[in-house]
Parts: sequence; C-alpha cells; structure tokens
Amino acid sequence: MEATMKPSHIGRKISRIRELRGIKQEALAFELGVSQQSVSRMEQSENVEEETLQKVAKILGVSTEAIKNYNDEAVLNIISNTFNNHDNSATLQGHIIHYSPSFNPIDKLMEVIEENKKLYERLLESERAQNELLKKMIKD
Repeated sequence: MEATMKPSHIGRKISRIRELRGIKQEALAFELGVSQQSVSRMEQSENVEEETLQKVAKILGVSTEAIKNYNDEAVLNIISNTFNNHDNSATLQGHIIHYSPSFNPIDKLMEVIEENKKLYERLLESERAQNELLKKMIKD
C-alpha cells in the first residue's frame, strides 16, 4: 500500500502562527499593505507566493522555513515540555528566563492616580490664578 503525502497548507500554517503570536488579521493586513479580506483569502490558500511568504514571515518574526515546516504537534510538545504551573520560567533559544514581576500592578496604578491628582491640582490652581488676574483687569 502506497502512502500519499498530504499537501502542505501554507495558508493554514500562517494563520496558526499569526494566532500564536497574538496578531490579528487586520494588523497583518496593515503591515502587508492589503485588506483584511486578502489576508483571509491567503490563509485559506494552500500555496502562497514566495515573495508574499517572505513578507509575512518577517512580520510574524519567523523564517519562511518555520512557516513551511510548522507543525501543531511539535508546538504542543514544546509547550508541554517547557511549561508548568509551579514556576514562572520559560525557555527562549535554550536560555531559561525567569519572570517574576518585582512590583504590584495595583501599586503602580495608585501611583499614576496620585500623579494625575497632583497635575489636576496644579492645573486648577493655574486656572484660579488666571481668573483672579482677569477679575483684576476688569475692575481696573
């Protein structure tokens, strides 16, 4: 029995990589200088012109070979082998990166709110001073 090779669906691979990178069709379309519908059609196509593929690869931050050889199963294996819920580390090109935020986002938000309050108070004081100056000018 002869095994037949299933043709590589480049458009579907572009779509999967785009989704994994968190890029919307509209953003990819904008970078390519085409409409969102054109990107949708490209992602439904089995084949993509080499020149277009190179542009897409550059925008997605991968090589054309990465798109051509993309495999969902391989990606899932990489994720399952490098991710666990017990630490905040990830691997990037063989290097372990530990992600532990050193700040509380709520504290940062409160700092911004306080800064906005101070700016508002300064603006309000400036407006009061201008009003007083105008009142003085009107009386004179």
